[in-house]
Amino acid sequence: MNFQQLRIIRETLRQDFNLTEVANALYTSQPGVSKHIKDLEDELGVEIFVRRGKRLLGLTEPGKELAVVVERMLIDAQNLRRIADHFASRETGHFVVATTHTQARYALPQIIKWFKADYPKVHLTLLQGSPREIAEMLVAGEADIGIATEGLNKFPELVTFPCYTWSHAVIVPHGHPLLDLPEITLEALGDYPIITYHEGFTGRAHIDQAFAAAGVVPDIVLSAIDADVIKTYVGLDLGVGIVASMAYDAERDRNLVMIPVPGLFPANTTRLAVRRGAYLRSYAHAFIEKVSPDLGEEVVKSALKQPAGAEA
Repeated sequence: MNFQQLRIIRETLRQDFNLTEVANALYTSQPGVSKHIKDLEDELGVEIFVRRGKRLLGLTEPGKELAVVVERMLIDAQNLRRIADHFASRETGHFVVATTHTQARYALPQIIKWFKADYPKVHLTLLQGSPREIAEMLVAGEADIGIATEGLNKFPELVTFPCYTWSHAVIVPHGHPLLDLPEITLEALGDYPIITYHEGFTGRAHIDQAFAAAGVVPDIVLSAIDADVIKTYVGLDLGVGIVASMAYDAERDRNLVMIPVPGLFPANTTRLAVRRGAYLRSYAHAFIEKVSPDLGEEVVKSALKQPAGAEA
């Protein structure tokens, strides 16, 4: 048994049992992949995969249990390297944060600035993607922590922590009729074309939920993953914008007016996620605590040891 065999088993699951894709992902040949699988099955005395001819269709019953152990072994092997790196060079390393555009653009800049000042020898990579892409990067070991508002708590491989809550706000050009209303209602918003986030991003589900509960069908004429894009088109008077309140800056967005609408839409909770069982370097814990002061090192370490469903 060797680590290449274990990597092949894991990659076979990730590539939906397509051995050609497995070979491409691991920079090897398809016959080599098949041989590694057969050698491991012969050594263990069980078949790991269900086959039809040369095709793999799924996992056998013993294969399902073995896959869990394989994943744990590979995570532990990665953790061994990280522990060694931690004690050999505490202030150096490579730290990968995966997050959405909204978090990267509006919530994290000051934290990133602090981190680079306190840990100048740590190479920080900031990856952006959809909540699902962020979760998949964490599961694949391509990122150390993930930060997003949607989706992260739907992956059992991840431990997630609530970080902070935030609200949506309405933005309009100067002189817009909504500015004359004593109170903004969902019915009033329904009278105008709306520009807001794409489905699955930045609390869009809560926006849809609020309109549906009020029996209002919004005329969403444009959706985007980027608040700056939304503000651009609101500035062109193409519609009323609904954005995260943190995305509005009175100095930078002088052509727009933000209307706070407390209680109009459900509050949103941004969550931080780490792959279950992962070992985090001290600088990663420092970063996490900077994002949310309640998430001290011992709190995070304890949660990472708990079974799925037991954490915050």
